[in-house]
Amino acid sequence: MGKKPSSNSTSLSIFNPKYYFKKPQQLVLVIFGFVSLVLLVSDRQNLTRDHHEEVLRLNEELAQLKLHLEDLSVKVKWSAGLESSNTSKDDDDDPVSVERREKVKEAMLHAWTSYEKYAWGHDELQPQTKDGVNSFGGLGATLVDSLDTLFIMGLHEQFQRAKEWVANSLDFNKDYEASVFETTIRVVGGLLSAYDLSGDKVFLEKAKNIADRLLPAWNSPSGIPYNIINLAHGTAHNPGWTRGNSILADSGTEQLEFIALSQRTKDPKYQAKVEKVVKELQKTFPADGLLPIYINPLSGTAAYSPITFGAMGDSFYEYLLKVWIQGNKTEAVKHYREMWETSMKGLQSLVRKTTPSSFTYICEKNGNFLSDKMDELACFAPGMLALGSKGYGPGEAEKVLSLAEELAWTCYNFYQLTPTKLAGENYFFRPGQDMNVGTSWNILRPETVESLFYLWRITGNKTYQEWGWNIFQAFEKNSRLETGYVGLKDVNSGIIDNKMQSFFLAETLKYLYLLFSPTSVISLDEWVFNTEAHPLRIVTRGDPHHENSQVDRQQKLPIHFRGRKEGRLGYN
Repeated sequence: MGKKPSSNSTSLSIFNPKYYFKKPQQLVLVIFGFVSLVLLVSDRQNLTRDHHEEVLRLNEELAQLKLHLEDLSVKVKWSAGLESSNTSKDDDDDPVSVERREKVKEAMLHAWTSYEKYAWGHDELQPQTKDGVNSFGGLGATLVDSLDTLFIMGLHEQFQRAKEWVANSLDFNKDYEASVFETTIRVVGGLLSAYDLSGDKVFLEKAKNIADRLLPAWNSPSGIPYNIINLAHGTAHNPGWTRGNSILADSGTEQLEFIALSQRTKDPKYQAKVEKVVKELQKTFPADGLLPIYINPLSGTAAYSPITFGAMGDSFYEYLLKVWIQGNKTEAVKHYREMWETSMKGLQSLVRKTTPSSFTYICEKNGNFLSDKMDELACFAPGMLALGSKGYGPGEAEKVLSLAEELAWTCYNFYQLTPTKLAGENYFFRPGQDMNVGTSWNILRPETVESLFYLWRITGNKTYQEWGWNIFQAFEKNSRLETGYVGLKDVNSGIIDNKMQSFFLAETLKYLYLLFSPTSVISLDEWVFNTEAHPLRIVTRGDPHHENSQVDRQQKLPIHFRGRKEGRLGYN
C-alpha cells in the first residue's frame, strides 16, 4: 500500500503546471473560471462607466430643466405684469388650445430655421431655390420682422442670434430707394417692439438710426410725406405712377411708430412730424370721413382717386383708432377717435350684402360710383371694428360689433370657398352669385386671422379659434415645404410661388399663436399692435412729465431671458 499524500502537499500541487497536464479536466475548469472572472470584472467596469455617463447625462438634463423652470418662472412673472383686470378667459387655456399653440410655434420654428439656413441676413427667403432675396434694400426684413414673434413664443436662442445680427450687421447706410411706409412698419416697428419686450437698448438705438434717415421724407410744403427716400442721401420723392401724389396709407401709417420713438427717446421731433400729417388732413376732412388714396404733398389736399379700405387706403383708418388707444384714450388723443368714428360712418355707407347668401362686404368707391369689389387686405376691418366697438355707448357698440362679425364671416368664406381653402387676393360680388375670386394668388396674408384674433379676444367666442385653426391647416397643407413656406400663384390650382413673405412670420403666425394663447399674453389693455403686428406699449398721453415717468417705468419692466405693405399691392 502506498503512502497517502498529506492535504498540504495536495494544495501545493495545484500551483504546479504539471498538475494540470496530468488532469486536463481541472485545467478546463480553471480556464473557465479565469475567463468568467475577467468577464465579471470587465462587465462591472463597463457598468460603472455606463452608470457614470448616465449620471452625467441626467445631471446635465437636470441642469437644463432647472434653467427651463427658471425661464418659465420669469415668463410667468412677466405675464403677470401684463395681465389685465379681466382674466376670466385665462382660466380657459384648454388642452386643445395648448396643442394648437404648440403646432403654430413649430410652424414658426420651421419658417425661421429655413430662413436661417438659406437666407440669413437677406430680406426674404425663396424656399424653392433655397436662397435669399433683398426685397427691401437688404435690411434683414424677415429677421427684424420676426424679433417679437420669436420673443413672444419663447424661442430665446433664436432671438439671441437675431439680436446679435442686429447689433453687429444691420446697416442702414445704403444707396437704396426705400419705401417710407414699409421701412417704418417693418423695421422701425419691429425694432421698437423688440425693445419694449426685451428692454435691450440696441434695438432702440437702431430704431432711432433708421428713423433719422426717414425724417427728410416729411420735408414737403404741406408736411405730407413723400413715400420714397434714399437711405444714404436723404432725397425723397413719390413714385411716378402716382402722378406726384402721396398715397394715403403710406402717409398716414407712421404715427404709432414715431410717437412711440419720441416717447422712448424723449425727443419730440419724430412725433411732431407724423402728427402734423393728421392735423393737415383734419383741415379738409370730409363729412363721411372717407379720403381718396392720393394726397397732394404740396397742398395737403386730396386728389381725385378711389376710396377703399383695401390696398393704399386701409391702415390710415386703422391708425386713427390705434393712436387713440396708444395714448390710453385721453383728451390729448381724442381727435383721433373722433376722426375714426366719422370714418366708420363712411364705411357703413359702403356696406352691401350678397345674394343669395347675404355675405356682408365693403364696396370701393370712385366718385359717385360704387364697385362691388373687396380686397382680402380689407379683412383687417372686422378686427378694427371689434377693437373700436368698446369706445361706443351700449347701443352703438353692439351694432358695430355685429358688423365686425358679419364681415369676418365673409372673410372666412374667402378661404372656405376655394379648392385649397386659402383666400384669393380680391373678390367680386355679383347678384345671385354671392362672390367670385378675382386675382387668384395668395401670398400668406394675415388680415383675416388678425380679425379672428381680435374677435376672439373681445367676444370670447371659440368659433373664431376654430376658423383660425382651419386656415392654419390650409397653410400647412398647401404652403409648407421642407425649406420654408410659400404662397400660391393660384388658389384654385394650388400652384406655388417662390417667396416666404416676411409678414408671414411677423403677423400671420403671431396672430395665430395669440389666437390660442391666454388673454394675458400681450394684453390689449397694455399693448397696441402696429399694422405689421408689432406690439407697442400703451403710454398715457397728456402731461409730459407723466408721459416720461411712465415710459421710464415700462423700460425697466421687461425681463431679459438667457439664452400693409409692399408686395401687398401686387403679386411678386
